[in-house]
Amino acid sequence: MTESQAREEMCRVGRSLFERGYVHATAGNISVRLADGFLITPTDACLGFLDPARLAKLDLQGQQISGDKGSKTIGMHRQIYTAACETGADTRCVIHTHSTHCVALSLKAHGPELLPPITPYFVMKVGHVPLVRYHRPGSPDAAHEVAALIRSHAAQGTPIRAVMLPRLGPNVWHDTPAAAMATLEELEETARLMLLQAHTPPLRATDLDELRQTFGARW
Repeated sequence: MTESQAREEMCRVGRSLFERGYVHATAGNISVRLADGFLITPTDACLGFLDPARLAKLDLQGQQISGDKGSKTIGMHRQIYTAACETGADTRCVIHTHSTHCVALSLKAHGPELLPPITPYFVMKVGHVPLVRYHRPGSPDAAHEVAALIRSHAAQGTPIRAVMLPRLGPNVWHDTPAAAMATLEELEETARLMLLQAHTPPLRATDLDELRQTFGARW
């Protein structure tokens, strides 16, 4: 994907998420990793009305080169890219949203993960979603904790594509903006199901094993 294509795709994904209610107001951000740096949505930008030419471009050290002022979350995104790529994942896009059902579920969650494995597609398309400790928005401590979780899960043979920041929202990552968006959609819809059916039992161990053997699910 060229830089020009990445700019257009970030705007397309942002508009799609906004129009379908996955993001609201000026909450959320999208970044793409390039060969010579990063693109990230501007600070306080509405994802539904992004301009490709005004996206922030940063160098590999995170210093801004052009465009509107980049989101403060670039520190978190850079940590995700570094940790995920160390574990062998081809990570080119990170999306952060304040998706309603994920945030609502995080207000009630007490375990190490946001969700149990309640549907096969959640297990296949998303996998484990560790719940990070609460930190203020933009906290470097949160970024370090997320990177550590990525590395520890990879070492256990259960690599992750998402984490949940309590009271804020999920961060998801994948090899393209479209794939990252699909991961976010599956996560948010599973959170909605969990809120609608709070006492849903998880899939059985035999069901999870079948998903691992048939589809390579990482649970």
